[in-house]
Amino acid sequence: MVILDGLPDRPVNGRTPLTVARKPNLDKIAEMGINGIMDTIAPGIRPGSDTSHLALLGYDPKKYYTGRGAIEALGVGIDLNPGDLAFRANFATVKGNGSIFDKVVVDRRAGRIEETEELVKALNEIDLPVDFEVAKATGHRAVVVFRGNFSTNVSDTDPKTVGSKVKRCEGDKEIAEIVNEFMQKAHEVLEKHWINEEREKRGLPRANALLLRGAGVMKEVPSFEERYGLSLKVISATALIKGVGRFVKGEIFTPPNATGNKKTDIGAKIKAALDSLKSSDVVLLHIKAFDELGHDRDFEGKVGFIEKFDSYASKLLELDFSKNCLIVTSDHSTPVKVGDHTADPVIVSILHEDVRRDDVKTFNEFEAPKGGLCRIRGADLLNIALDLLNLVEKFGA
Repeated sequence: MVILDGLPDRPVNGRTPLTVARKPNLDKIAEMGINGIMDTIAPGIRPGSDTSHLALLGYDPKKYYTGRGAIEALGVGIDLNPGDLAFRANFATVKGNGSIFDKVVVDRRAGRIEETEELVKALNEIDLPVDFEVAKATGHRAVVVFRGNFSTNVSDTDPKTVGSKVKRCEGDKEIAEIVNEFMQKAHEVLEKHWINEEREKRGLPRANALLLRGAGVMKEVPSFEERYGLSLKVISATALIKGVGRFVKGEIFTPPNATGNKKTDIGAKIKAALDSLKSSDVVLLHIKAFDELGHDRDFEGKVGFIEKFDSYASKLLELDFSKNCLIVTSDHSTPVKVGDHTADPVIVSILHEDVRRDDVKTFNEFEAPKGGLCRIRGADLLNIALDLLNLVEKFGA
């Protein structure tokens, strides 16, 4: 299962990055397989990467989703106890006078800062009335976990828009007050940190605030192997996706030089995925950069990365399709015109020697709807593949 995160787009002057890019291998995958479009959650629902990946693995997110913070915490290797409250966080740039809550967000990603290890170390020295932990995640992201027995009835501090003030955490008073105290102290630590002094000298935005969102707690769920009788391996460098894998008790592997951004070693990730088929029944290969380029509204960058990925994708066509089923799809759309996730259905192509091949010969948003799969939901996908491999039991007599 190859997940091209945020790949599909909306047309800009009648074109999408997929219609512009030269991508002979993706087109070959479409030509050899059966194609369609897919609502990873449901029509009209904008999926998060966490909820959509749960759905693609056959887990109803309405039943099993615990909040993004908990899954991201698992992804960075933090073990959560019942009652621990985890937030996903962004290093961000804020400006203005007064407390952190008087200041305005000018960059929600602090120039997409990546070298945050020293900042994280300093944040973990903050004095709070409860135990807590800050951990680095992918790129400009982090995880903050408050240890205790807390309610998830708390709001985000991330306003999610540039030009807005940082929000106070509201809801359950016990934890909300602690979160707000952490927000202020974190800002004070980051504002005077030597890394930010150096960044300012180099003309880079200061990473002088943490914006928290997606509060969640750990929830026990049946493992992937318990549900399907099959082993799962996740190949990803993105903390959130690794967290989804840990959440369903799959095996996680991050190849050397896999970064979760456009600098990632695509060849190493594809090789790791193909090698994993020797020991794992289901392999999920996650490629992130399409999503980040969509968030950055970078049309040409997205075109370039599609072509870069395609240059390695010929290896996927070397699979024995009498024994293996290949799915190439996405978790959601991230159109450059919008700069965020949308509910537009994603493209899906399935290859196996027994598929009813259709007439689609091009992998893009306009051709996929003409395919034989028609329109499906994310929860259907794994069952379709397992049926092609004769791994599902008959329903009824």
